[in-house]
Amino acid sequence: MRGMTPLTAVSRTQGNNRAVKDGSITPAGFRLEFEEVPVLVQAFRRMVRDLEFDVCEMAVTTYLCAREHGVRFTALPVFLVRGFHHGAIVVNRRSGVEKPRDLEGRRVGVHRGYTVTTGVWARGILADEHDVHLDEVTWVPSGDEHVATYVPPANVVPAGPGADLAAMLRDGEVDAVVGAL
Repeated sequence: MRGMTPLTAVSRTQGNNRAVKDGSITPAGFRLEFEEVPVLVQAFRRMVRDLEFDVCEMAVTTYLCAREHGVRFTALPVFLVRGFHHGAIVVNRRSGVEKPRDLEGRRVGVHRGYTVTTGVWARGILADEHDVHLDEVTWVPSGDEHVATYVPPANVVPAGPGADLAAMLRDGEVDAVVGAL
């Protein structure tokens, strides 16, 4: 292992990277030292706030937001996880929301921060496929942003510490929720 450049790395273990993580496959000239971060989004925050790792799996939206706010690092176009977010919106049946445009003038919870991938995708789908005017929706994120310097639009009102979006949806405090409950 002499002459090998050590790199600290964070990535969830899954089929497409297991051989790299268990050492079966090694990149020439490098020694990858993986740190296990049980909640991967915490690694995103540590990376964009402190550049704590040499290599870090990260959501593309987090990367783009961080770059826009001056974080100096480079992405590699390797997508370990891909998904469609069309089914990411849950609506309280008692809210009166029957079609996507009915979300205008309503409060919509967002799992974690406003800039997380699922929320960004869902807003894009609502705007592009259903002509929802996003600035007419009050977005209610349940957590803070990965990029600490990000300032959300005026129609983003944080739910506050310890917010439970499922309870807020059940109790009618929000009419819909984007992302995991």
